[in-house]
Amino acid sequence: MPVLTYPHFTPHFARESWVLPQVLEHQARVRADRPCLQWTDEGEVLTFAEANARVNRLAHGLTAAGIGKGDLVVLYLPNSLDFVLLWWALQKIGAVEVPVGPVQKGAFLAHQLNLSSARTIVTDAELLPRLAEVEDQVPHLTRCYLMDDAPRLLKRVETLRFADLWTDNSANPGVALTPRDTAAILYTSGTTGWSKGVEMPHSQFYFFAEEDVQLVGLTENDVYMTAFPFFHGNAQFLTIYPCLIAGAHCVLYPKFSASDYFGRARRSGATVANLIGATMAFICATPPTPQDRDHRLRTIYAAPLAFDLAREFTDRFGEIEFVDGFGQTEISNIFQTPRGAKRPEGASGVLIDQWFEARLVDPETDEDVPEGQIGELVIRHRVPGTISNGYYRQPDKTVEAWRNLWFHTGDAMRRDAEGWYYFVDRVKDALRRRGENISSFEVESVIRTFPGVAEVAVIGVRADERGGEDEVKACIVLRDGATLDYAELIAWCDARMGAHMIPRYVEIMDSLPQTPSEKVKKKDLRERGITPQTWDRQRADRTDRKAAHHA
Repeated sequence: MPVLTYPHFTPHFARESWVLPQVLEHQARVRADRPCLQWTDEGEVLTFAEANARVNRLAHGLTAAGIGKGDLVVLYLPNSLDFVLLWWALQKIGAVEVPVGPVQKGAFLAHQLNLSSARTIVTDAELLPRLAEVEDQVPHLTRCYLMDDAPRLLKRVETLRFADLWTDNSANPGVALTPRDTAAILYTSGTTGWSKGVEMPHSQFYFFAEEDVQLVGLTENDVYMTAFPFFHGNAQFLTIYPCLIAGAHCVLYPKFSASDYFGRARRSGATVANLIGATMAFICATPPTPQDRDHRLRTIYAAPLAFDLAREFTDRFGEIEFVDGFGQTEISNIFQTPRGAKRPEGASGVLIDQWFEARLVDPETDEDVPEGQIGELVIRHRVPGTISNGYYRQPDKTVEAWRNLWFHTGDAMRRDAEGWYYFVDRVKDALRRRGENISSFEVESVIRTFPGVAEVAVIGVRADERGGEDEVKACIVLRDGATLDYAELIAWCDARMGAHMIPRYVEIMDSLPQTPSEKVKKKDLRERGITPQTWDRQRADRTDRKAAHHA
């Protein structure tokens, strides 16, 4: 049986033009009057020509301020239209964008600022107090541009007005750039330690976006909406940049809204949108309305896709095509599902072998595992420029991740005979109980379908028996107003998974700890361990048996 791989695709631009400023200038010429960026469904609309002119005006102001090619500039900002224009303006002059999540504060903020060593930061009045708190910990920072008026809280760092950066010069700055030049430093989520800064060249930034164009079939006739944080790749190279490449209309929102998700889609005329599994659950939990199917959405990029919710979603909101890709900031998407292909439930996609090589290896020996067995995914690129340049100012982390000339993803996966890859778990999140390997992802997929469950994270906790095996613990967040019957949950699991996978421990929590990119911090949950609020199935069983004996 031939192994299925992703069909070859031809990028919209030649490889020597995989630089955002060139793409923007091209679209400003050929699609001058078509809509490019829109701030909310009721806000300002910029054509490609208007967006390019505004970007150039800002680029000249940055140059006049002494910011030039290779300089790093931190964007510590919430979502706004100016965020996108600033990001593009920095690209125009060859400066390096360093987006930092607006949720960062304290030691985490100081770490990311120090790792970048950037001298310039742009922020707003709301975030300025957090910056002031760590000012003494970031000696390299010398100036701060404020988006709005605010008290001068910084003592050492010079405070300037972002509004003063705008000029009247709308001509192309014409800074010479190559696809190999660094475009951005994007921080990883840091689930197992301090975050790392991924150094992304212009070529990878472009390629990642081009993959999304191909995956959703994006054209100039589409309207793509997003409300995810702009500091994150989901918004930058999976939504906004793809629209620039395809000449599509991109509608931007300040924050995600489950209750108004389809209201926004209807008012904006969106044909494409993006989600993640958890946000799908939030939308499904909203009360039904007569307008649930009154929209133009044809495709939703959902990464990762919650298969257990997909049918519920389409039954309510109409036949929307779900697509997703599997990758990391370091390496772009390496797996995608060919359009029109019938993807097996749980599959992450097939290899884009035109651009990448992939292996599954023993994480201890780096030797290939037998076909059908679980191994750590390692990859390398076939075409230069499609993956990152490593971790910025962290050569030891770069060497560790790229050992033996393959990038080690830390993802445990398996591949079937047809070539479909299946995510099993993070290597460090793997569980072993009763001699069996357990996928926390699979246990979570079952529990997530139990009535009343909004979110779930499954971890291994130290067993109290000899042997040192893990016991399974489920940390659950309930939907508003819901209650949980533990016995019913266990019966639900018993009907849907092997006995070794059924959680022994369950804890109801108000929320799950998350990274700025909205990944669950399982390390924190493991450190939390068993608490007085944790329900123990074995103890409950013993109590029930004792009560029955006395009866």
